Amino acid sequence: MTPEQTKTADKMKSVKAAWDNAPSGPKKDSALKHYQAAEKAKTAKNDAETNKELDAAQHSLA
Repeated sequence: MTPEQTKTADKMKSVKAAWDNAPSGPKKDSALKHYQAAEKAKTAKNDAETNKELDAAQHSLA
């Protein structure tokens, strides 16, 4: 894995943990949609899009 891929994988774990601990509600629902989009982008090996969606998920939970 390249350093960028490792950073993205760590970010995914961090966002997933934050989502797991978040209370139910519209913020969590919104974050889930962004997290799922990030998973699809990661599968497509699109790190830029993955990070964009992870940032959006983090913002939704804030």
